[in-house]
Amino acid sequence: MASPLTMLPARLLPRDRVVVVSPSSWPDSRADLDPLLDSLQSWGLRPELGAHVVDRRGYMAGTDADRLTDLNQALRDPDVRAVIASTGGCGSLRLLRGVDQDALERDPKPLVGYSDITALHQLWRRSGVPAVHGAVDGAHRDAVREQLMDAAPTLVRNDPGAITAALTTTGRASGDLVGGNLEMLARTAGVVETSWQGCILLLEANKAAGLGMVDRALAQLRLSGALDGITGVAVGSFEEFAGYQDRGWTIVDTLHDLLDDLGVPILGGLPLGHLPDPVPVPLGVPAVLDADAGQLSVGALVR
Repeated sequence: MASPLTMLPARLLPRDRVVVVSPSSWPDSRADLDPLLDSLQSWGLRPELGAHVVDRRGYMAGTDADRLTDLNQALRDPDVRAVIASTGGCGSLRLLRGVDQDALERDPKPLVGYSDITALHQLWRRSGVPAVHGAVDGAHRDAVREQLMDAAPTLVRNDPGAITAALTTTGRASGDLVGGNLEMLARTAGVVETSWQGCILLLEANKAAGLGMVDRALAQLRLSGALDGITGVAVGSFEEFAGYQDRGWTIVDTLHDLLDDLGVPILGGLPLGHLPDPVPVPLGVPAVLDADAGQLSVGALVR
C-alpha cells in the first residue's frame, strides 16, 4: 500500500479561523507569537490562540491534558480550518494516544509544524490527512499561505553547498512524501502504525547529541521494517553537524553507511528542517524526487 486514502482538506478562504496550539514546548513569550499572528491576519485569516498556548510546566506548554485539550478542541471545531504549532521542543510524543483521530478524519484539517511536531504528523499520516513540515516564519512564510490557500504545488531545489549534498545519487523516485525529523520518526516506530511503502522519505535532524543519535535512530527505523519498500530518500538539513567528527567519521559518513545500501535514489542538500529559513513542504501527498535535476516536486496539500 503506497499510502492511506488521502483526504485532502479544503483550501483555506479569507475569514477562515485557524488555531495556534503548543503541543510541545512553550514560546519564549506571548509577544513572540505576534509575527505569526500578524502573518496569518495578513492572509485574511482569523487566528486564535489555544487556551494553554503559553502555559509553562518544565519544558512543556502546560500539562499533557491541557495541551491535548487545545489540540482536540481545534480538531473538533468545524469552523477551524487549520492547526498551527507555535513551536517545537519536546512533549508532542506524550499526546499520541489521546489525539481525536475520528474528529480529524471526519473533518480533515492540516497541521503546520516541524521538529518535535513530526510525532503528530505520523498520526495525520495514519489518518490519510496531509500536513506541512514547516512553519509560518522566516523568508518562506508565504509559501505556507500558497500551500494552504492556493493549493499550490511546491518545488524544492537542493543546495550543492549543504553538507548532505554529498549523499546525492542519480535517478528518479515517486510516491507520497512522508517523514520529517529523524529522532521523532524513530520515537514513533512501534507507537503509530503507518506504512511508508511506496513513499519518498524525508529525513532531517538537529544536533541534539552526537553521531550516535543519528545512527541509533536510523538503525531503529531499518530494523523495525519502517524503511522497507520506500522509493527514495529526500535529505534535509543536518547542518548543525557541520565540522563535527566522532573518531574520524562525519555526519555524511554515518548517513552514507545507513542509507546507500537501500538502493533507492537519494537527494541531499535540501533546505528543509532546522535552518534559519527552512522551506515548508506538504507531507502525505504525491511527490517526485529527481536526483539528477537536484529537485523535489511536491503536489497540492488542499483541494
